[in-house]
Amino acid sequence: MALAFDEYGRPFIIIKDQEQKSRLRGLEAQKANISAGKAVARILRTSLGPKGMDKMLQSPDGDVTITNDGATILEQMDVDNQIAKLMVELSRSQDYEIGDGTTGVVVMAGALLEQAEKLLERGIHPIRIAEGYEMASRIAVEHLEHISQKFEFSANNIEPLMQTCMTTLSSKIVNRCKHMLAEIAIKAVLAVADLERKDVNLDLIKVEGKVGGKLEDTELVYGITVDKDMSHPQMPKRIENAKIAILTCPFEPPKPKTKHKVDIDTVEKFQTLRQQEQKYFDDMVQKCKDVGATLVICQWGFDDEANHLLMHRNLPAVRWVGGVELELIAIATGGRIVPRFQELTPEKLGRAGLVREKSFGTTKDRMLYIEQCANSRAVTIFIRGGNKMVIEETKRSLHDALCVARNLIRNNSIVYGGGSAEISCSIAVEAAADKYPGVEQYAIRSFAEALDSIPMALAENSGLQPIDTLTAVKSQQVKENNPYCGIDCNDVGTNNMQQQNVFETLIGKQQQILLATQVVKMILKIDDVIAPSDY
Repeated sequence: MALAFDEYGRPFIIIKDQEQKSRLRGLEAQKANISAGKAVARILRTSLGPKGMDKMLQSPDGDVTITNDGATILEQMDVDNQIAKLMVELSRSQDYEIGDGTTGVVVMAGALLEQAEKLLERGIHPIRIAEGYEMASRIAVEHLEHISQKFEFSANNIEPLMQTCMTTLSSKIVNRCKHMLAEIAIKAVLAVADLERKDVNLDLIKVEGKVGGKLEDTELVYGITVDKDMSHPQMPKRIENAKIAILTCPFEPPKPKTKHKVDIDTVEKFQTLRQQEQKYFDDMVQKCKDVGATLVICQWGFDDEANHLLMHRNLPAVRWVGGVELELIAIATGGRIVPRFQELTPEKLGRAGLVREKSFGTTKDRMLYIEQCANSRAVTIFIRGGNKMVIEETKRSLHDALCVARNLIRNNSIVYGGGSAEISCSIAVEAAADKYPGVEQYAIRSFAEALDSIPMALAENSGLQPIDTLTAVKSQQVKENNPYCGIDCNDVGTNNMQQQNVFETLIGKQQQILLATQVVKMILKIDDVIAPSDY
């Protein structure tokens, strides 16, 4: 720790408690930071691509997660190092913005750091490296625009959208039924999409899972599923053309807020009290009947007596339905949520073509399906699977697929996957490097080399010879001037990604390059790390 001296030569302390802090300066600090970033990237490298491996993470309280979604792995990893935390946030921001490509962005940043380390050893100043990277990322993003293709689709022709979603799903556990899941994802997104405004509200798509059955039983419900059953076992299980009263008030006599005590000293008084209560219930149920409701959905519980009365008046009811589900039901059926019985009017009822109760397996698990709603803008994807982990992973995979479909509706440009876009960018950046005088030229060349790391990782994970495969594809791209040649991971026998139908969204790829470059610039600019020491 450097001491400072005053004019009489006496040392004085700059940092408070400085003997208890460790400090890294200059190149040391940069190297430590780079190695931390590389360590994180190395973990994710093996889970890139269709043949990528999965990671199993155990949380402190014993929950096990199995996944190969980059953002999930990093969030569950509980990283301690500050630079590694930056990588976690990098992956998270890719997840929030694009939803797909969370692994690739970290691998890319790791490769850029690795190249930067070599340049630092040659004595190039970190700021110059960062500037070179910035120029190179601009060239790469422009080149992506150049090789991208517009993608025509309509509500009737969903095949193009399906192929892009299948690319996303092919790197996940669920890839054996990717065709079906992609179709479900696309239909769900198109059901809630606003094609004029090119906007999709993913909150209207509810993803529910239930253990049991097999992945192939996953279905798309044009409506809402609620994990509840009718409040009384003898109520009808199927209601057609239901008019739904959505209540947030309990089916119970009102309780005064203040502390109170009722003295009953004769039987007559007790009788009157009881009749009063009964009349109160009667009025409530009658009110629901008068408005014309044929189904009551309530956020709170019922008294047993209310339940009994509802049953007698054949007014089916569901109780303890959560707030979020109530809102979705209200959106789907076009009803209004009613906070008091006094405010029930026929206009506030929601309408659904069919409400049915469905039971699963032998476990007596029942769920309510509310279908054929007046406003079909809310849909549910209902996932089945052998165990909880498969269902959780399927949820994450479907989330990625939904995000890709949303991005395509927003901006329908695509580039080809399989590392072809990266290789093409790498060639373009390499060619542009000679135009720049000065030290930045080295950084731009390094950027081109770093871009090659993604196709290389793809080849490695697919069990191919990484360097041979990469050089072969690269030379093929240059020879044929064809930016669609990529790594043939699935051993189809052709390198042309156009024939293999492997697509990625253009905005996803651009975001990857921009985000990775930003984070690397930030890490390179840190030259002094002051941390409390570790004892």
